[in-house]
Amino acid sequence: MVFYSLKRLLWMAVTLWVIITLTFFLMHAIPGNPIANEQNMSPEIFQNMMNYYHLNEPLGVQYFDYLKSLLQGNLGPSIQWQDQSVNQIIGQGFPISMQVGLWAICIAFILGVGFGAIAAIKQNGWQDYSAMVLAILGISVPNFVLATLLINYLGVVWGILPAAGWGTVAQEIMPIIALAVTPTAYFARMMRASMLETLRQDYVRTARAKGLPFARIIWKHMIRNSILPVLTMLGPLAAYVLTGSFVVEKIFGIPGLGQLYVSAITNRDYPMILGTTVFFSAVLIFILFLVDIAYACVDPRIQVTGRKA
Repeated sequence: MVFYSLKRLLWMAVTLWVIITLTFFLMHAIPGNPIANEQNMSPEIFQNMMNYYHLNEPLGVQYFDYLKSLLQGNLGPSIQWQDQSVNQIIGQGFPISMQVGLWAICIAFILGVGFGAIAAIKQNGWQDYSAMVLAILGISVPNFVLATLLINYLGVVWGILPAAGWGTVAQEIMPIIALAVTPTAYFARMMRASMLETLRQDYVRTARAKGLPFARIIWKHMIRNSILPVLTMLGPLAAYVLTGSFVVEKIFGIPGLGQLYVSAITNRDYPMILGTTVFFSAVLIFILFLVDIAYACVDPRIQVTGRKA
């Protein structure tokens, strides 16, 4: 386990470096200058700002300076929010995105596994057809369309929930629903397929032939052995939801990291774009690492030693 973890950490660092390098050079390849967006700026102030953000230096020098600052944990100052650093902005936005995302991914995982298991056990029954129809709708309807429908009916027509904003529990419900529907559909479809395959295994037939309660067979054997493919999807979906859906946060006016990222791209805030990209990538890579470790906990047959048997 220790050897495997060290090996994975090394590859995680290499992967993150590649992402940083590609993002840095692709971002600077876009024509234009973020400082040029400022209006009514004298040439002296423009030059001072170019010097402050090191934008007048050769691209290679900027790249190595950024890597040096990154190793020190400094993501640099924001161009759009000139009185704050990227570290401070991420520190303010990520807890909000995580609060909404954590609820969404937990609800999606529980409902998706439950619906998928019921659909497999009741194959070709009304439960199966109902769960799969809902799953198809959940995958087909984009979250921004669902968010708009929720605002229109729950917020405007029926007045059950606040249409937008942030600060109360009621304002969190619709964003959580909008973020949770698509992951729930994916989890349900994957769990159903995996459970149907598990139902055909010999050990399940043997357990049923021995007269073991079917509920015990489902809980102790089938769900545990069927959940591994779901865990594979949990990593990227959790990273996506936890770090904040850009469009959903924009629609509901949530001051999370996703909305800040969209604003940074619009205003060509180089340090903010790089900082949030680094943060998003680090979260995704770390969650995928945790998923690999979770494999061994769920299924003892999997050995994460990093060596061939």
